[in-house]
Order: sequence, then structure tokens, then C-alpha cells
Amino acid sequence: MEGILGIIVAALFSQNFILVKFLGICPFLGVSKKTDSALSMGIAVTLVMVITCAVTYPIYVYILTPLGLQYLEIIVFILVIASLVQMMEMILKKFSPGLYSALGIYLPLVTTNCAILGVAELVIAAGKEAGTWAYTYGNAVLYGLFAGIGFTIAIVLLSGLREKTDKLNLPKCLKGFPITMIIACFMAMAFSVFSGL
Repeated sequence: MEGILGIIVAALFSQNFILVKFLGICPFLGVSKKTDSALSMGIAVTLVMVITCAVTYPIYVYILTPLGLQYLEIIVFILVIASLVQMMEMILKKFSPGLYSALGIYLPLVTTNCAILGVAELVIAAGKEAGTWAYTYGNAVLYGLFAGIGFTIAIVLLSGLREKTDKLNLPKCLKGFPITMIIACFMAMAFSVFSGL
């Protein structure tokens, strides 16, 4: 149980992809103007992270490694991620046009989100070390799930803070992007406290 709890705490807080690893900054800053679109983006990223871990882990372990093709992992992972995002884009367009239009240009941005490639690479890198938790398929998918939830927490927190600061009477030099960067820096400092755990 301690191993699973360690995975959850690491993915949510101590190794948060946005605020600790600084991966996925583009959607973090771009989609966080409104909380509803930030939550939608977080959910989309979480789904893609989970499915990415569920697909890339067995591809690496059962296809690339036995064939000695580990050097192709990044190319294969990018193809898998791009395919997953395209499928999700078609599904959203068909079944949820409102959410599809709310995400707009940022939905294709999920394809190039380095946090998604980062989670796949991190699971594989941890699995290369003998005796680590990433040797099991279930733990790899669990890490992908909680890494996505950590991404969602960070982007929703920033969006809430941005909505609050938009109502404040700030100096002109701080309005908009400058105050957003200051808030993001303070959030990163707050999450760095968890890295000692």
C-alpha cells in the first residue's frame, strides 16, 4: 500500500508535471483564463495521459524491448499520443460540440504537450531501474492517472486565481500575463515543499 500511496503523492504533489517538472506550461498559461475551460483541458489531458501510459508501456515492454528497438521509443510514443488526441478530438466534436469549441486551438495542443510525452518517458525510465514500482502495468497506469489529476489541480488552481486577479485593481504593468507569471511562480514554490517528502 505504501508503494501505491507513494505513486499518488508523487504524481499529485512532489513530482507535479507543471509546477515541479515544468512540463506542459503552454496549456497551463494558455487555457487557464476561465475555470471551466481549464477543467476541461485538465480532464482531456488526464484521459490522454492514462491512455498513453496504458498503451505505451506494453508497446515498450512487449514489442520494442524484445526486438531490441528501444531507440525508437520517442517516435513510437509521439505517434501513439498524436493518434489518441486525434481520436479524442473526433469524439468530442461528435458528442460534445460545446466542449470542443471551448477548447478550441488548445485541443490540438494536447498532442504537443510535453507533459504527456513526459509521463510516458518517466514510466519507462523508472521501469528500467531494477526493483521499481513501474515494472507493473497497473502502477504505470495509476501514475498516468494521478499525474493527469495533478495537472488538472494545477491548471484549475491557476484559473481560479486568474479570475480573482482580473477583478482586482492592479497597476497597469501587472495586469494580464505579468501577474499570471507571478502567481505561477508562487504556486511552484508552494509545490516545491512537497519535493522533500
